[in-house]
Amino acid sequence: MATTVADLLVERLIQWGVDTIFSLPGDGINGIYEALRTRQDKIRVVLVRHEESAAFAACGYAKFTRRLGVCLATSGPGGIHLLNGLYDAKCDGQPVLAITGHTYHDLIGTHYQQDVDLERLCSDVAAYSQRVMSPAHVGNVVDEAIKTAISRRTVAHITIPKDIQDWSVEDRGSKANIPGHSGDLYSDPLPLPSRSLLEKAATLINAGSKIAILAGRGCLGARAEVLQLAELLGAPIVKPLLGKAVVPDDHPLTTGGIGLLGTAPSQEVLEACDTLIIAGTSFPYLEFYPKPGQARAVQIDLDAARIGLRYPIEVGLVGHCWDVLRALLPLLEKKSDRSFLNTAQASMQQWNELMEERGTRTDTPLKPQVVVRGLNEFLADDAIICCDTGTVTTWAARHITIRGDMQFSASGTLASMGNGLPYSLGAGIAYPGRQIVCLAGDGGCTMLMGELATLVRYGLPVKIIVLKNNLLGMIKWEQLAFEGNPQYGVDLQPIDFALFAKACGATGLTVDDPGDVREVLREAFAVQGPAVVQAVIDPLEPPLPGKITTTQAWQFAKALAKGQDDRWGIIKTLVESKIREVV
Repeated sequence: MATTVADLLVERLIQWGVDTIFSLPGDGINGIYEALRTRQDKIRVVLVRHEESAAFAACGYAKFTRRLGVCLATSGPGGIHLLNGLYDAKCDGQPVLAITGHTYHDLIGTHYQQDVDLERLCSDVAAYSQRVMSPAHVGNVVDEAIKTAISRRTVAHITIPKDIQDWSVEDRGSKANIPGHSGDLYSDPLPLPSRSLLEKAATLINAGSKIAILAGRGCLGARAEVLQLAELLGAPIVKPLLGKAVVPDDHPLTTGGIGLLGTAPSQEVLEACDTLIIAGTSFPYLEFYPKPGQARAVQIDLDAARIGLRYPIEVGLVGHCWDVLRALLPLLEKKSDRSFLNTAQASMQQWNELMEERGTRTDTPLKPQVVVRGLNEFLADDAIICCDTGTVTTWAARHITIRGDMQFSASGTLASMGNGLPYSLGAGIAYPGRQIVCLAGDGGCTMLMGELATLVRYGLPVKIIVLKNNLLGMIKWEQLAFEGNPQYGVDLQPIDFALFAKACGATGLTVDDPGDVREVLREAFAVQGPAVVQAVIDPLEPPLPGKITTTQAWQFAKALAKGQDDRWGIIKTLVESKIREVV
């Protein structure tokens, strides 16, 4: 039975179906922790080592479960630490509720200890940010916060002063606040475009001869519909990073990823298409879309505000991708001319052969592609892949082969480093029986590496592959290829991640020879608990785009000419990789 405001808060969360909270305690939320302690049979607190991890884990939990993720942090610095993970959720459209403490309600604004206006601080990252003022207020605020987070697929924030958490529930509130007026029910909108709009879209698509499909994370539940659409139209499926798991990577109807991490065939498809179907994506890099005016376009998105955001659209269809496609498919004509698809498939075959060659090299130093490609043999058909940000994202995007019911995610629009370990924590807590794999570089892994101890604490058998080159590699190559400058400030002090894993109570392994990769991975995946594989890789291996632009080649050459210290090693690596566009 609820006796305090904190009790009311926790009971309302339970009524909403919340059973997991990622958190780090503090005196600003001690009242809430007591309410959680007395209800630990109904709601679980996952203790993290840093509040940023709590927010990232809640985001990962939301991504992989399609449920509300919840994180809890104390007043002042605790709430501040949440921000990066919350922005990750906001940018990737994930429903996350953040709950924070606050200082004593009658000392707010008086320079008291940890007096940070978290309500105001979170006003940008959160679509809803409110301070609980009384026992009669808490239920209303929780309901509104959760409905906002779920309906808008974004962040909501609640903050409660520490003394209010302990207030008695006997306060009746104002006369206007009728008890029990707010409900703990959310109803998902299921909009469908009008018949006339569907027919207009079908007419446009049926008139096209070189049709491309850009299928993002909004299509993750629409695999069957996307494949049917592609087969009907002879249209290659191009996948932004967050849509990597929309269809299997080895399916003949996809050309894989797009963008700096993508494939040359995908870029060629978008450069040549005359019709573009954008489904469930706000892929941000405008330079990879067809030139405005080149292609006629139809866009499907649940958010009407996203229609036409990246490309001029003639027909916008608002709704869930699976629902809209089911309504649209009967209106489309089967294309007998498959030449556009055939050309893309021939190009993709050559790309796959190139990736196979690069992913099976036996020379030293060890190439990162060899490690990542070697993982495919050990991945279960329902594995969850959590990828950090950096050059590791390139290797994962190109060399992890999605199949079956695998899930894959990374920090998409925010592209934050440090997300990999917390994502895997969120996934492991949500699916304790599934295989979870975390791919990280040494830079990203270091940021929140304390969460390895969290994985050990909860017995989560996450397999962590750390690509170690003692370098902030993506930044190095951006300095070289995009800015035309020699690298600066990107060298890292080496860390023995295998030794660190052992210190945390996990298994730690190291591999630096291509011939040992398979056996070391086999040993890691045979471990019952968490395991870290430290792969010492070639720091000169460049994560170059699928197609090199003239500008990138020129900037790269300028950087070498300015005195890049390892320029001859880089040139040698490029020649060996047969990247003729640069050489």
